[in-house]
Amino acid sequence: MDDRRRYDRATAALEPPFAILDLEAFHANAAALVRRAAGKPIRVATKSIRSRPLLERVLAMDGFRGLMAFTLPEALWLAERGFDDILVAYPTVDREALATLASNAEAAGRITLSVDSTEQLAFMDHAVAGVQPRHEIRICIDIDAGFVALGGKFRAGALRSPVRDADQAAALATDIAKRPGCRLVGLLAYEAQIAGVGDAPHTGAARARAIRLMQALSARELIVRRGRIVNAVRQIADLEFVNGGGTGSVERTVREKAVTEVAAGSGLFHPRLFDFYSRFTGRPAALFALPVVRRPAPGTVTVLGGGYLASGSAGPSRLPQPYLPAGLRYAPDEGAGEVQTPLLGRPAEDLRVGDRVWFRHAKAGELCERFDTLYLVENDTVTESVPTYRGEARTFL
Repeated sequence: MDDRRRYDRATAALEPPFAILDLEAFHANAAALVRRAAGKPIRVATKSIRSRPLLERVLAMDGFRGLMAFTLPEALWLAERGFDDILVAYPTVDREALATLASNAEAAGRITLSVDSTEQLAFMDHAVAGVQPRHEIRICIDIDAGFVALGGKFRAGALRSPVRDADQAAALATDIAKRPGCRLVGLLAYEAQIAGVGDAPHTGAARARAIRLMQALSARELIVRRGRIVNAVRQIADLEFVNGGGTGSVERTVREKAVTEVAAGSGLFHPRLFDFYSRFTGRPAALFALPVVRRPAPGTVTVLGGGYLASGSAGPSRLPQPYLPAGLRYAPDEGAGEVQTPLLGRPAEDLRVGDRVWFRHAKAGELCERFDTLYLVENDTVTESVPTYRGEARTFL
């Protein structure tokens, strides 16, 4: 039975729109990530999953350890529900959440905050100044892992941390060591230009060659620079972890001796953007179904909803992919619509009002901001349903 028939049969009793997770694909993707990590633990990026029961399921698998959260309120909520070893990978200026963390010994022992400047540390100190007793806050320094060339005229990678070299990292580590109530326990460096950029784009061979050259040069530069930074900071603090990478760079990042763990999350769902990598393949695991509600013209159907655009630089790559039946495409003057989406192509001739069209989101976790439930499919049966963050009335961003 092909996937479309299998998904249609499994969800025949459900009314679309809804989202599913193919458990066989999900587990196959998890196993592939573990193989690529070559023995180093994988910290699960919660932004890519956004479902508490699924996070529990992943952490129960061999090879996965700890969470990488995206906000402190999220981390506090997860800690309250029994999760441990939670790294908040983005700076926080949530005064209430900071005060809660500093006042709660159990949460403070489970959560680590990321910083990249003394300004953030001063903000944190001010936010918790009135907390008594104040518990020690665990700190991770976020390092700029971007690639810079041509005397600074070329840059690839996310604009994250201003801390780029060993001296800067050591200076910040020294500041943290001097501050009462803070303890430096980790380093984080996310090479977005490798982990988050596919090296096999559909835009042509020339672009693919350029991306691969940039990534090779970046990896070569980063292995030296990250190693120097880690060595410098270890002279000041006893680091528990050095985190790097993402789904797109796992096998590259784990080769660095300085890196003790890698982060990954999107690879579990394998959204559309991860189709364009030459180093690995995955299986689409998370999908959503929209119903056909109109047939406005020959070779055209209209589905309900569909405007679930992904974050990032705007463009066609951020649109969901009409996946099953294969061969459908967007109307160029409408794209993915707020309340309806026309789809063109030969498969539209065979679709009738009430049929489903299956889509893949461009990214992973943002799908769960649209749906409150994920239906878990095994073979041609829904075996379970689990809430997303939204389904538990949690919207952290």
